[in-house]
Amino acid sequence: MNERKERIRRLVSLYFEGVPFSAQTMEAQRAIQAALEGELDRLPPELSQETAFETVVQRYPRLSDMAALAGYDPKEAESWRQTDQAKNLPLVKKQLTRQRRRVYAVSLLWTLAFEELLWLVYDLLLAPAYALPVAAFLAAFFGLGLLALSRFRKTERQAADWRYDTPAFFHLQKMRDCYQKRLLNSLPLSAGMLALFVLSALAFWQFGPSKPQELAETMFHNLFLAEIPLFLLLKNWLCLGLTSGRIGDPYREKSRKHLRGMVALALVYWIAACLPFCLGWNVMTAFFPASLIAALLTGLYNLTLRRQVVEQNIVFNKRRCAVLFSGAFLFFGFHFLRRDTWYTQPYINSVPVAERRSHEIQYDDQTGVYTITASSEDFKILHLTDIHLGGSLFSYQKDLKALKAVYAELAYSQPDLVIVTGDLCFPLGVMSFSLNNFAPVNQFAALMRNAGVPWAFTYGNHDTESLASLSKSDLNEAFQALSFKTSANLLYPYIQPEITGRNNQLIELRGADGSLTAALFLIDSNAYTGEGVNAYDYIHDDQVEWYADQVRRLSAEEGHTVPSMAFFHIPLQQYREAYQLYEAGDPSVAYFFGENNEKMIDVVCCSDYPSKLFDVMKELGSTKAVFCGHDHYNNMSLEYQGIRLTYGMSIDYLAMPGIEDDLEQRGGELITLYPDGAFDVRQIPLESIAPTGK
Repeated sequence: MNERKERIRRLVSLYFEGVPFSAQTMEAQRAIQAALEGELDRLPPELSQETAFETVVQRYPRLSDMAALAGYDPKEAESWRQTDQAKNLPLVKKQLTRQRRRVYAVSLLWTLAFEELLWLVYDLLLAPAYALPVAAFLAAFFGLGLLALSRFRKTERQAADWRYDTPAFFHLQKMRDCYQKRLLNSLPLSAGMLALFVLSALAFWQFGPSKPQELAETMFHNLFLAEIPLFLLLKNWLCLGLTSGRIGDPYREKSRKHLRGMVALALVYWIAACLPFCLGWNVMTAFFPASLIAALLTGLYNLTLRRQVVEQNIVFNKRRCAVLFSGAFLFFGFHFLRRDTWYTQPYINSVPVAERRSHEIQYDDQTGVYTITASSEDFKILHLTDIHLGGSLFSYQKDLKALKAVYAELAYSQPDLVIVTGDLCFPLGVMSFSLNNFAPVNQFAALMRNAGVPWAFTYGNHDTESLASLSKSDLNEAFQALSFKTSANLLYPYIQPEITGRNNQLIELRGADGSLTAALFLIDSNAYTGEGVNAYDYIHDDQVEWYADQVRRLSAEEGHTVPSMAFFHIPLQQYREAYQLYEAGDPSVAYFFGENNEKMIDVVCCSDYPSKLFDVMKELGSTKAVFCGHDHYNNMSLEYQGIRLTYGMSIDYLAMPGIEDDLEQRGGELITLYPDGAFDVRQIPLESIAPTGK
C-alpha cells in the first residue's frame, strides 16, 4: 500500500512539473492523489499494478483532466502553469524577514502585556495607587502588539495567492519544518519552566514569610519562568502559520493531534514529577532529576514520533550546532568557575588562626539559643556589614579584596565574636555577573573557620536578591549545614521562631558565674515589600512581639532588666528622625562619631512602613544600642531617646560603580561590652590598619 501511494505521489508530481508552488496547488496535489487512489480502487482487481497505472494515465493524460477528476475546474488548472507570477527566493526571504520581525514584535509586546496584566491584578488587590499607570502600560503593550499583528495579517492576506518557484518553495518548506519542530520542542520546555515557577511559589509559601506582598514579590521575580515560554510559544506558532499559510501543511491534523497529546502528557508528567516536593523534598532536588528525564523523553520523541509531522526530522546545521555547543560550553564553564574557588581559596587556606580569647559556646537544641560564657571581664564584638561578595569568576578580584579586608579587621581587633548585619552576598548579575549566592557564603564561612573566630549573621536585602540561585529558605538551609555542629564557629540556629523572616536569633552572653551580662538580638529586617523599586521592608509586628517576649523572659529569670543590643540590616525610621534632628542642631540628639554621606535619593534608606520595634525598646528599657548596615556611605553614631543608633562601616568593593576606590567608608566597629552593662563603640577604618585600603 505504501509503495502504491509513493508511486501515485511521483505520478502527480510529474503532472505538476513546472507548475509554481502555492498553498492552492499543494492542496490540489493532495486532492488529486486522493482521487487517483479512489480511481485505482475502482479498477478490476485482476489488473496488475503496471496495467492499472497505464489505464489511469490514458484516461487522464493532462493536468486539467486530473484536476477535473479531483473536482477542480479544468480552466483553473491550466492557470496554475502561469510561471510569470511565481515569486523567487530573494523576494521571499526579504518578505519573510520583515514578517518575522513583526512576529517577534507581537510576541514580545504581548508577553509584556501579560506581565502588566499580572501586575494590574496585584496592584488592584494590594497597591491600588499603582493600578492606573500599570493599566496604561497594559493597554499600550497590547495595543501596539495588536497593531503589529494587523500589519502581519494584512501582508499574509496579500500573499495568500502567491506562487513560488522551486528554490523559494523548498526554502518555505524548510522554514515550516523548522518552526514545526521548534513549536513541538517549546511545549515540554514551557511545561518544565511553568512547573518550576509554580514550585518556586509553593516553596516560598511553605518555607518563607507569609506576607502576601512578599509572596507576590517572589513570584514576580520568577516571572521570567512564565514569560519565556509564552514568548517562545507565540513566536513559533505565528512563524509556523507564516510558512504553512503560503504552501499549506500536509500534516496539519497530525500536528494538532501531536500538540494536544504533548500538552496532556506534559501536564500529567510534571504533576507527577512535583509530587516529591509535596512530600517534603527540596525544590531543586525534585526538579532537576525530573528535568533530566523530561529532556531525555523529548529527545526520544524527536527521534521517533516527530518524524510523522515533518519532512526532515533531524537536521544538523553546522553553524547552529557550533553556536549551541559554544554557548553550552561557556554557560557550564561559567557555572563551574563562578565560585571563583581557584582564586579566592588559596588565600582563604593561607590565613592563620587569628589571636583571640577563648570562650565556652553552648547551643540549646530546644530553644535555638547560643550561650557564650565569657572568660574575661570585657567582651569584644566586631561589627561588619555589606561585604557584598559576588562569588563569580568576574568578581574574584573584588571578592579577594573584601576577604582580605575582613581578615585585616579580625587580626587587628582580635574580637571574641563577629556579627555581620546583612548583605554578605551580592548575587546581582549586572555587577557581579553571577546569580550565585551560595559560593559567597561558603567563601566567608571558610575564611572565618580558618581564622577560628565565632561569627553570626543577619540577612540583608541583597543576600537573596531577585533571581539569586538560592531563595532565603534555601540559603537558610545552607547556613544551617555550615553551622556550629560542623564548623564550631558559626552561631546560626538549627531551629528558629515561627515569625516573619529568617534567623531571628538570640545570643546570650554570660559571666563565669553563670549570670546573664548581655543579650544580643539578631533580627531579619526582611528585603522588599514589592510595592515599587527599592520599596524596603521592615521589622514586622510578630518579630517585635518575639523580641519583647524574650526580653521579658530574660528579665524575669534574672530578676532585673537585662542589658541588650540589637543587630539588623535596614535602619529603622528613627535613624532618619535622629539624623534630621541632628542636622537641625537639636541638643536632644547626642553625636558620637561618623558621617552620613549616602549617595541614594534619601540620606537614610529606611522603610516607608514604621516598625514598632523602637517604641517597644524604649518601653522595656533593655536595649541601649542598635547596629545596622544597608546605607553604604553612612557610618554615623547618634543617641536618640536613650538608644544608641549606629551604622556599620561597609566592606564593599562591588555593589556600586566606583565604590572600589572609595576608601573613607570601608572598615568595621569594635563593640566592647562590660559586666555592668556599659559598652564602648569604636570605628576601625580599614585605612588605619591597612594603609592602602586595598
